[in-house]
Amino acid sequence: MTLLSIFLGLLFLYSLFSRRLERTLLTAPIVFTSAGMLLFWSSQGRISAGLNVSIFLHLAETGLVFLLFTDASRTDLKILRRIGSLRARLLSVGMLLTLLLGALAARLVFPGLTIWEAGVLSAILAPTDAGLGQVIVESPLVPLRVRQALNVEAGLNDGLSVPFMLFFIALAGVASEGGEASLMQFIVEQLGYGVLIGAGVGLAGGWLLVMAGRRGWIAQSYLMIGVVALPLFCMLLSEALAASMFIAAFVAGLSVQVGFKEVSGHSVEFAEEWGRLINLSVFFLFGMYVVKAAPQFTFAALLYALLSLTLVRMLPVVLSLAGSGLSRPSVLFMGWFGPRGLASIVLGLVYLEQELHLPGEETIRIAVMVTVLLSIFAHGMSALPGIGLYGRTLSALPPQAPELQ
Repeated sequence: MTLLSIFLGLLFLYSLFSRRLERTLLTAPIVFTSAGMLLFWSSQGRISAGLNVSIFLHLAETGLVFLLFTDASRTDLKILRRIGSLRARLLSVGMLLTLLLGALAARLVFPGLTIWEAGVLSAILAPTDAGLGQVIVESPLVPLRVRQALNVEAGLNDGLSVPFMLFFIALAGVASEGGEASLMQFIVEQLGYGVLIGAGVGLAGGWLLVMAGRRGWIAQSYLMIGVVALPLFCMLLSEALAASMFIAAFVAGLSVQVGFKEVSGHSVEFAEEWGRLINLSVFFLFGMYVVKAAPQFTFAALLYALLSLTLVRMLPVVLSLAGSGLSRPSVLFMGWFGPRGLASIVLGLVYLEQELHLPGEETIRIAVMVTVLLSIFAHGMSALPGIGLYGRTLSALPPQAPELQ
């Protein structure tokens, strides 16, 4: 109860000064992560004695499920068919190169990891977080094309990272325990059932909501609640069938648009507000766990974090945007602002929940924590200065520059 009271008090205080804080370098994730760190340090861990990792996991899972469904439901499906667009480049070539380069860097920095464990670490840290880069995608100083590309990338790459991570986890388990039956079972249950659950919930839910609306059965105030219930259905069904709730929620968000074209207008506001509340609580608890695990941080973990946020992120962006016509400042700007946040925290917890007891489990846990912590502060504090510098370089570009169209 004490922990909840402190968090609610902090949430209320942040709300009071939120507009002023938005003009500073102190983003919401920085504030809540720092508060969690300070609380754990000042209480010497006593205040978190009753904190259960499973509670942290379920809270984080719920936040990511909301996020995946909301992002997918407001994504124009036509985007996925425009191969030449900036968004498609980042989600295809950029995503695959990030996974490959991240795994190679993991093998170099952590020689004790197997190739599949390196793949797990790379997949956990591949998705970017739109929440950490919110000031970027909302700034009028950043060209619309750049903002849209970064926003859509962050909205979809977490859903795309999930099957890679789960696949690498299964391969790591097979390599450790032997046998191919568990791998096939994983593909059928986690991936196959997840897609079927998501498609079924999305298509049926969208059709029923539209039908009820046309016949006047549903009150407008409850339409939003009906939409938000869909990702929660995905969670429950996935739990019962041992499927991936993240794949199910992501597919449901895409498929619900087939029958319910206006779904994004009803889901975004509610899911984003509640999702934001859950996300801030995750960052608050993450800060506490960071201080608890700090004695285990290593130079190798810091080195990998630096590589993950620079070379592993930026080189794939540069290569994927080659031939797009974008100026060098635009490419570097998009390459740098790929923050790691909520999705990586949740995927890291999901990996630990598998309880495979692989030799590299502790290495992966620490590497994820150090990378996310560094990203929260590095990307948060560089956002406003970065926007200002980028805006000044744009003024030197001709009006027909691709990013200005």
